Amino acid sequence: MTKKSLVLPEISPNSSLPYPLPRPASVGATASFAIKKRFLTHLEVGTNIVSIPNALVESMQASSPTHIKAGNAAVTSHFAGDCYNAWLAKHPSALDMFEEIVVASKGKQIVMFLDYDGTLSPIVDDPDSAFMSDAMRGAVRDAARYFPTAIVSGRCRDKVYDFVRLAELYYAGSHGMDIKGPVKGPKHTKTKAKPVLFQPASEFLPMISEVFNALSERTRSTPGVIVENNKFCVSVHFRCVEEKRWSSLAEEVGSIVKEYPKLTLTQGRKVFEVRPTIKWDKGKALEFLLESLGFADCENVLPVYIGDDRTDEDAFKVLRERGQGIGILVSKFAKETSASYSLQEPTEVMDFLHRLVGWKRQKTLKNKVIRK
Repeated sequence: MTKKSLVLPEISPNSSLPYPLPRPASVGATASFAIKKRFLTHLEVGTNIVSIPNALVESMQASSPTHIKAGNAAVTSHFAGDCYNAWLAKHPSALDMFEEIVVASKGKQIVMFLDYDGTLSPIVDDPDSAFMSDAMRGAVRDAARYFPTAIVSGRCRDKVYDFVRLAELYYAGSHGMDIKGPVKGPKHTKTKAKPVLFQPASEFLPMISEVFNALSERTRSTPGVIVENNKFCVSVHFRCVEEKRWSSLAEEVGSIVKEYPKLTLTQGRKVFEVRPTIKWDKGKALEFLLESLGFADCENVLPVYIGDDRTDEDAFKVLRERGQGIGILVSKFAKETSASYSLQEPTEVMDFLHRLVGWKRQKTLKNKVIRK
């Protein structure tokens, strides 16, 4: 495991940030090391779990919500519509329920957690082309001015940063196994900030690199497959692979992962994820960041997590278990989820961020007028 100490940004006491600073107990090398040590102490190592090919293929089909059996398109479409409406009643639009969310945040500090692919950028065939729009970047930048904001992604942290290009955010790459704080603090901060750095799976780096090479070589003959090295995990994208090849692809991937007892195979939205068996995921990353920010045991904090994939469910479940926070699933289709609300696509995520910033800005101006 990494031995690097965890140090949070130092912020001037005269800072005019519109959100409260972390509690003093969470600032400084000693306290920061204690936070890291506590999380590493409870970091369990699981066992290698690789589903049989048939189960993997069924899971691959389940990750394709538009998958329709031939000859039943009309029936399936009608059923899907009814199913979605029933699902929407349980997971209403966060835009339609915006006032309810605002009421829930009364007297609390909102902390934003955002997935990247499918949340801030549209899902595309080539993962290297998943660029976010300038408008979305502006919306996230505005949100970070009022709320501590983190990007939590399965992607390599450096790659996500290259896409987002906002130095004032927290970034948790590789499903939260590579966390780094703001590269720069607010412009009015006089002290130099030392960013958070936490990498609980560092010992797995050589193994991940080896598996990446093996998967790249073994799947070379499968048209459409893309193998991506995300530093602490490997992603095998099958979005452009013909369905008739899914079974053989699942068998190839599964056979390689079985050779590594310390790695496990999971699946996301048309992607296989090979990662360490340690009990660490996006939910753990959310808890770690909240504690690092000084909000671990606070009742006056409202974490808001927005994501679209199965891996985001770990974060939604944490919020459910805490009984504190709001999970928002980005999906046009009915899915089993622990999220409370939904949004259909990234453009709605941008609209939600704009509304949240507009509400906070108005509230801040109103409070300034009252103080005068």
